Amino acid sequence: MSVADPKTSQRDALIMAALPHVAFDGWSRKTLTAAAEAQGVNYDHLFPGGPKQAVAHFMDLADRKMIEDLAALDLASMKVRARVTAGVKVRLERWTPHREAVRRALALAPLPPFAGESLRGFYRTVDAIWRAAGDRATDFNFYTKRGLLAAVYGSTVLFWLDDRSEGCVATWAFLDRRIAEVMQFPQWKAKVTERLKILPDPRRALERFAERFGPKTRRPAS
Repeated sequence: MSVADPKTSQRDALIMAALPHVAFDGWSRKTLTAAAEAQGVNYDHLFPGGPKQAVAHFMDLADRKMIEDLAALDLASMKVRARVTAGVKVRLERWTPHREAVRRALALAPLPPFAGESLRGFYRTVDAIWRAAGDRATDFNFYTKRGLLAAVYGSTVLFWLDDRSEGCVATWAFLDRRIAEVMQFPQWKAKVTERLKILPDPRRALERFAERFGPKTRRPAS
């Protein structure tokens, strides 16, 4: 969703006004109506697609706020691991007071009307974190990195939703452990690649096997 959209700021304000209501009435038309009345606007004008569009905008808003928060950090001085960790952390920290709204949004994700947009939103979040971390990969690593981070981000969100530790310190410790596991993947991949190099070429091995044990072709009598 483009920030240049003249209605974006109005939609942002309506989403923020809706969050306290989501905890009680979910992402519903009742919630949007209550928020719209508080803002003195018509929610149908801003979200003609109803709750589905509102949830998609909430995800977009969260991504934009994450990018703003990351811009305030000195990412250039950090290692890649710290940048990625910071991305996940700031993405969640801002919405800690509204965890129930996030939980309600996730509960809708598997439903047919919401599934497609939820998956696209999830991918955009992971992609935005990697890009903020300075990733410019265009090869297969592009997908590998995003796939690995998707697993880390998804599991961390689920942990965070039920974390009641002060300052969510348990969540950040969980995140550090998951990131550490992911950062071992390139080393594991490199080791496997090196080991594969010293293995015999399977095609040549089969050729030698055929030459040694396969049926012999007799030369025609001269």
